[in-house]
Amino acid sequence: MDKANIINAIKKAREVSPKRNFKQSFDLIINLQEIDAKKAEGKVDLFLSVPHPVSKQTKICALVEEGLQTQAKALFEKVILKQEFPNYSSKKMLKELVNSYDYFVTQANLMGQVATTFGKTLGPKAKMPNPKAGCVVPPLSNLEPIKERLKKTIHAVTKNEPIIKVKIGYEEMTDEQVQENITSLYNSLIHSLPQEKNNIKSLILKTTMGPPVKITDKGPELKIIENKKQTKTK
Repeated sequence: MDKANIINAIKKAREVSPKRNFKQSFDLIINLQEIDAKKAEGKVDLFLSVPHPVSKQTKICALVEEGLQTQAKALFEKVILKQEFPNYSSKKMLKELVNSYDYFVTQANLMGQVATTFGKTLGPKAKMPNPKAGCVVPPLSNLEPIKERLKKTIHAVTKNEPIIKVKIGYEEMTDEQVQENITSLYNSLIHSLPQEKNNIKSLILKTTMGPPVKITDKGPELKIIENKKQTKTK
């Protein structure tokens, strides 16, 4: 993708975005084609690294034993100890938990208990601790590199539709920083697709509350997305 075309789309997304009393994110919607996302071979489930943090604050919850408690409390927004797992028995508590954090980190020896207690809630939201993202660690680990890596990690995943919806940056970033994240994600993604660029139907950029802007070779195109679901990120 041409850098100038992406920069122009970012500028357009800023221009048409209504002013809000909170800092909005930049959301990227990637529409795929020639892929059946309902079949295992057509699903996309990747953790991709980009040059710049994608959120002002990446919120992480640790599900650990006491050996990692002190370290986890110093680094992450929430820590739930193994003995506290039974406290999370209500659907309301679990829903609030999954919606409050971007990533969940746990120890390898606790994965069975994490799956039993939190799996039915984290699984459908694609937030189960995943070793591919570095979220499953040994009982004695240095957690700081994990935090730094997750700040720049994007989970690109399809959910029974050929659509990937991710946060790619936030308003306070420069246009160049947002562009570099988009370019990095795009280049990593196409190499994982069976037909590479030919599997990309379109790329759409928007702010949290702004209208969608299609990134094209002819310049940014303001449009209405046919499927309203596409305007939301996971």
